Amino acid sequence: MSKGTILITGASSGLGAEMARQFADLGYDLAITARRTERLDELAAEITAKHADRRVITKALDVTDDESVFRVFKEVAAEFGTLDRVIINAGLGKGAPLGKGRYDANKATAMTNFVAALAQTEAAMEIFRAQKSGHLVMISSVSAMRGMRSAITTYAATKAGVAALAEGLINENVKAKGIDVSIIYPGYIRSEMNDKVEQKTKFMVDTETGVRSMVAAIEKRKQKALVPSWPWVPLGFALKNAPMSVVRKLF
Repeated sequence: MSKGTILITGASSGLGAEMARQFADLGYDLAITARRTERLDELAAEITAKHADRRVITKALDVTDDESVFRVFKEVAAEFGTLDRVIINAGLGKGAPLGKGRYDANKATAMTNFVAALAQTEAAMEIFRAQKSGHLVMISSVSAMRGMRSAITTYAATKAGVAALAEGLINENVKAKGIDVSIIYPGYIRSEMNDKVEQKTKFMVDTETGVRSMVAAIEKRKQKALVPSWPWVPLGFALKNAPMSVVRKLF
């Protein structure tokens, strides 16, 4: 028997794909979406080979296409009959220092990580408000805690933006309407987005370990969670409160 239904965007690789595996292990039926459908099909086959009783829906989705976002979310809700959780995970990590001639890269990150996340949030919340139930999960980043320098300035700003969107819903007290909201702030977790970063990066954990901590926080329906909790809870506090001169040395 299914534990519930989850839609995950950006599920063709990295954190999204590993979340799909781990939630399937916990007994959930899944809708996995991404632009690369061949990878989605491979992931769905892998999951159903391991869990014959799991239902996995795959949908091609470019999250920057607003019309497609609303259509796909509604299709998934209709096919499942109910949609219990939406994990807004799709994102880009590219960028450049501001004023260095790479507005194109920074704009692409802003459109994918924030504007597209807004569309996904709207689409998910329409379904949840109609159902009077649901769990919205926003994947942010520890970089959202403070303005970041150089190539990740725009990325950090977008992750702060999506956290603010989710926090606005928490402030609205949508929980009283049967809707839970979680903001997940991953630390350094190995993924396709950072696969060119050398493994010696301090505090980096492997994908499976990092995602396990994300899944645990999501399952507990925590409103806010820095993951893995060690060392990111204390580091997150320092990042948010230390003078910028100290932040420059830490990150």
